[in-house]
Amino acid sequence: MQNNPNGPYDDIFNNLSKIVEDLVRNMPESQHARIVGYTIITRHPSDDPEVIRRGMPADNGEIPYEVVEAGDQVFITAALPPDTKTAAFADIDTNCVRICVDDRITTIMLDYPVDRIHSFYRVHLGVMDISLKKADSP
Repeated sequence: MQNNPNGPYDDIFNNLSKIVEDLVRNMPESQHARIVGYTIITRHPSDDPEVIRRGMPADNGEIPYEVVEAGDQVFITAALPPDTKTAAFADIDTNCVRICVDDRITTIMLDYPVDRIHSFYRVHLGVMDISLKKADSP
């Protein structure tokens, strides 16, 4: 992915992610540590980001994911299996997100309705990052 010319901190965040990866790799018992993905939020939300762990799915074919809420945004990071036959995609609905990989579908119910038009996803190096904008309250 190309750096944003209006984002002077992109290189710093890339270097920071490499530093964190090296730290984890060199920790004792590092063979059990792994980095699934990361999202760096550069603006300061009105409140502290909240990590919501909904538990790692059992080996029932679901895609492992993590949900983070920050202000009017919801971020979902999912680790995709390496042996996929088709391109993974996210079906973003107002009340849920479906991560679709081959014949597997993992449904994530959302606590807030989201604005589908201003929500998007991206897949890079086996990680799906989904950015959702919460819908404005009437």
